[in-house]
Amino acid sequence: MTKPTNVKIHESADVQSKAIGQGTTIWQFVVVLPEARIGENCNINANVFIENDVVIGDRVTVKSGVQLWDGITLEDDVFVGPNATFTNDKFPRSKNHDVEFLDTQVGKGASIGANATILPGLSIGAGAMVGAGAVVTRDVPAQAIVAGNPAVIQGYANVGTPVVVQSTSMANDVMPEPTVEGISLTKLKFVEDLRGDLTVTDIEKEVPFRVKRIFWVYNVPSERVRGSHVHRQLHEFLVCVKGSVSVVADDGKRREEFTLNDPSFGLHLPPRVWRTLYKYSSDAVLLVLASHEYDPTDYIRDYDEFLASVQK
Repeated sequence: MTKPTNVKIHESADVQSKAIGQGTTIWQFVVVLPEARIGENCNINANVFIENDVVIGDRVTVKSGVQLWDGITLEDDVFVGPNATFTNDKFPRSKNHDVEFLDTQVGKGASIGANATILPGLSIGAGAMVGAGAVVTRDVPAQAIVAGNPAVIQGYANVGTPVVVQSTSMANDVMPEPTVEGISLTKLKFVEDLRGDLTVTDIEKEVPFRVKRIFWVYNVPSERVRGSHVHRQLHEFLVCVKGSVSVVADDGKRREEFTLNDPSFGLHLPPRVWRTLYKYSSDAVLLVLASHEYDPTDYIRDYDEFLASVQK
């Protein structure tokens, strides 16, 4: 088979596919089967195996010792570390030719650390980072940083130092100025008394919208993530009345994390701000005031769709 043009292929590599983009380099002892597709300016390191039903985007780096099996898609700018392991069959058996392989999608700009294991049929969100040696058993949200076995979310990329929303962390009760467009922090009235503490809000003065719905979230396992969506019209006002919870707010340009652990503070999240809630303490109770009744059409749950809506 004639080798593709405008690519660098080491003489020891067995490259059977012609669908390889310009500027791509394929190093020693790589095997690429005939139907695989590889984009432009990729770097495929030594001892990599790429099966037929594999799609690799542009500017992807695949380090040594990686096998990409049928059903795996790596979008643009993905990095795959050495000896990372992908799978496509939950119940593998030798010579089981009737199996339907599961698809695995790795989003734009995501990074997979060395020796990580990705179970079949999962989605790794855009910009996510999978730590070295992690065992990924569930979908990873966009921009999430996961590690461990099983992998759990440790944080989010590009959020800087989390803002701890707590009176003791704010000198002279100076409120931090959020950088994400439209969100705001409110210090609620706090009364300390020998009989017990009291926090009160004058809704019409302190909540910047008319409240039509109230709900509260509790008994969330610490490894679970809630939110991971954006609203088209809904406003929310969050108060962690007990325990603590971390909130990541993202307007498509900036991303910021808040640790809510003081019931005398409220966080306002307007429409068109992506929100992710995680790191719930075991005793956390999160009170949410909402501007609208529940409407499933008000949600955008795909991060790429959200980014596209921001650009419009």
